[in-house]
Amino acid sequence: MRLSDLNSAQRLAVETIRGPVLILAGAGTGKTRVITTRICHLLTKGVRPEQILAVTFTNKASREMAERVEHMTPKGTVKKLTISTFHSLCVRILRRDIERLGYKKTFAIYTGSEQLGLVRRIIVKKAGKGEKLDPDLAISLISRQRNKGVPAAPEEDALVNVVMREYLHQLKMLNAVDFDDLLILAERLLKEFPEVRQAWQDRFEYVMVDEFQDTNKLQMDLIRHLVGPHRNICVVGDDDQSIYGWRGAEIANILQFERFFPDPAVIKLEENYRSTDVILNTANGLIRNNRDRREKRLWSGKKSAEPVRLISMPGEQEEADFVVEDLMVTKERENLKHDDFAILFRTNSQTRVFEEGMRKNKIPYRIIGGRSFFDRREVKDVLAYLAVLVNPDDDINLLRIVNTPPRGLSDTIVEQATLMSQERKESVFKSLASEDFQATLSKRGAGAVQEFTAFVAKWQDAMAGEYPTMSEMAMAMLESIEYLPWLRRACKDEEEA
Repeated sequence: MRLSDLNSAQRLAVETIRGPVLILAGAGTGKTRVITTRICHLLTKGVRPEQILAVTFTNKASREMAERVEHMTPKGTVKKLTISTFHSLCVRILRRDIERLGYKKTFAIYTGSEQLGLVRRIIVKKAGKGEKLDPDLAISLISRQRNKGVPAAPEEDALVNVVMREYLHQLKMLNAVDFDDLLILAERLLKEFPEVRQAWQDRFEYVMVDEFQDTNKLQMDLIRHLVGPHRNICVVGDDDQSIYGWRGAEIANILQFERFFPDPAVIKLEENYRSTDVILNTANGLIRNNRDRREKRLWSGKKSAEPVRLISMPGEQEEADFVVEDLMVTKERENLKHDDFAILFRTNSQTRVFEEGMRKNKIPYRIIGGRSFFDRREVKDVLAYLAVLVNPDDDINLLRIVNTPPRGLSDTIVEQATLMSQERKESVFKSLASEDFQATLSKRGAGAVQEFTAFVAKWQDAMAGEYPTMSEMAMAMLESIEYLPWLRRACKDEEEA
């Protein structure tokens, strides 16, 4: 670590270690380098690594920061630092003192699919005749109310409010929390118990927060609880890059930082190492029209004679045709590789016409940042089937595939089985398989249930060794229920199929 390698603004940001510090780091100005060098500088000044907390927003950013610090410090030092996401930090806080809030320290953290399964069961139980509520929408509304205070519904007795109260009650009964709870309960713990707050303030004398423009009110409250009388808080962000207001980010946190931590040192990182002066001048000309922003102007030592082109097209097809043609011409004229080109999109749904153009002209490409493989519907379905074969009492996965593809198990049958399972405190599968449940159904309904339970038993046996590999067994199972033809029929167009 050499401070001489930093520019003057970066060095000032690294060396200003006392009191509140707001670092306004424009895009491409080396903020990660500043944060990691600042951590190392604190260590050289005699600060113990256990006293330093650095908070990021993603596991990837946290890992990258830790890796950089590891290369800059003596072996074993990075393990003593606390470099984590907000949620990981909250888990640590709760594991230590959540018993004060009526939970056990062994609490479980519900995944998205577990949340969905619980909410789905509650809706079945609480909905009146003719009432419907989409489980995904319910989860979204519940989360919005808990994080932003926006009522899920204005009427107290609205189904979504009833579901929310029951959902929160059941979570606590199950000694479980969801991702929203991690922040909410940790903030509550620090707020309501001074001795807990004091313990964490004593532990972390220096607090740093990355991507500060993306913090919401709850995260800001959490930070304020963690920062002690020393006020050694350093935040790094850029109000010009605040794009997450739709999910609760409070731009006021960075615009009004002085209101939360008076008399901060405000340091601007404006030298950009990523782009040319022409690109930055164009960006500056646009962003200066924003009403609520802290004044800054990015600049670069990289000069360029090529202007930014703004080209308007009548439609998406014409746009894609132009881009593909321009790419091919530029590649040949300047003797470039395909890997030298990138096409940026606002949404993933815009990629199709470009992909068609690439395929038509035999241009190799790869999609980056698209939907995760494991988030695809068909992948979730197959994993759910396998999970049920391993454990038929897995209600969440069972409810996903019980009538996928349709096999005569109507919503009414599934709802009745779910209600019986709740009354008897047993799994939905056990209720389906019971003779007294089947006796309540029509002959056709009972037959469909029996076929399904026999199907599970058959493929459990097959899983035990009838096929050489798990993939062959899974493919044979999918063929037996004609899953792929059903999936293709459900596609909106031939391309999707």
